[in-house]
Amino acid sequence: MKKIILLGYMGCGKSTIANKLSGMIQIPYIDLDEYIEKKVNLTIKEIFETHGEIYFRKLEHTFFVELLNSPEKNIIGLGGGTPCYANNHELLNGDGVTSIYLKASIDTLFNRLVANKSKRPLIADKSAAEMKEFIAKHLFDRSFYYNYAQHKVSVDDKTIEETVNDILNLLA
Repeated sequence: MKKIILLGYMGCGKSTIANKLSGMIQIPYIDLDEYIEKKVNLTIKEIFETHGEIYFRKLEHTFFVELLNSPEKNIIGLGGGTPCYANNHELLNGDGVTSIYLKASIDTLFNRLVANKSKRPLIADKSAAEMKEFIAKHLFDRSFYYNYAQHKVSVDDKTIEETVNDILNLLA
């Protein structure tokens, strides 16, 4: 196994879980959004504002493929929308890839995101009711793509350690 891919909706814990997992199994973690920002020397927000979403999605696909094709072992954390564009979901089942969908309920996501929604441009201006509806609609739209992952790990009512242990059991 060369690549572990973590995917799921914003707030599901991809970065937190990936960092903890990385430390335990000594495989470097790469956040795809951060990787894109370093490569093009712009923030994701600046890419969207300057070039638009289509340009961003093309970059995202290009750099996702680049990471998958690199010889190093990595844990790759995808952006919430990554699997939904450019047939990226088909890459979740490639050779040398273990893909894991960190599945969270609408309530779990809402409770995690409401506290720091100002840092999330997609939901920053939404009321609580609008936010819950937005999350529910997005999850419905994206579930087809997320479910391409080889494994699903529920994060509801679990600690970081419990979720990481679930992943370690899958990898064993």
